[in-house]
Amino acid sequence: MKKRIAILISGRGSNMMALIEAARAPGYPADIALVVSNRPHAPGLERARAAGLEALAIDHKDFATREAFDDAVDAALREEGIDLICQAGFMRIQSAAFATRWLGRQINIHPSLLPSFKGLHPQQQALDAGVRIAGCTVHYVTPELDAGPIIAQAAVPVLPGDTAATLADRILTAEHKLYPLALRLVASGEAALDGGRVLLQGGVNQPDCLMSPSPSADW
Repeated sequence: MKKRIAILISGRGSNMMALIEAARAPGYPADIALVVSNRPHAPGLERARAAGLEALAIDHKDFATREAFDDAVDAALREEGIDLICQAGFMRIQSAAFATRWLGRQINIHPSLLPSFKGLHPQQQALDAGVRIAGCTVHYVTPELDAGPIIAQAAVPVLPGDTAATLADRILTAEHKLYPLALRLVASGEAALDGGRVLLQGGVNQPDCLMSPSPSADW
């Protein structure tokens, strides 16, 4: 049976839409059952409703503690029989209790090649560090921020003259491809959580290295 997925958002939901489009394929092993936002006016809520999905606003400002908000989200997820959670631009740090309760059943996408550049503004962190290659990571969510077992990664070049905004746009394009792939691997059981690591079925289908800058043709 297909896994029932809830997507947590705070903004426009571009990664949410990538997951929704992927889940429309007949053979995809996941159904998007619910979208939840902590911001009642998040544009992604209307985009989800326009796609025919149930979209629920649970305003974190209505709760006295982080734990009380998380309990309300948890109750909504359980009422819908959710199997897996996908964070997609969800700008809330979850309580340790919630992250532990959904351990192994919640994934997130972060715009860096973890474990480098955790937390806020990772694109600017990458530029400040002078890296030549940046990217994005889908990982399991744990109580420690941006530290869960890695499921999948995609790399993009850092170009001369890049700003945090231009690099973020390039990474976001990769995110829209990577996140549906990672969810498919998790929902189908092809990405199995084994302690602190993810075991993938099958081999790597891109054995060549990625270099930036690329070597000349006669090198």
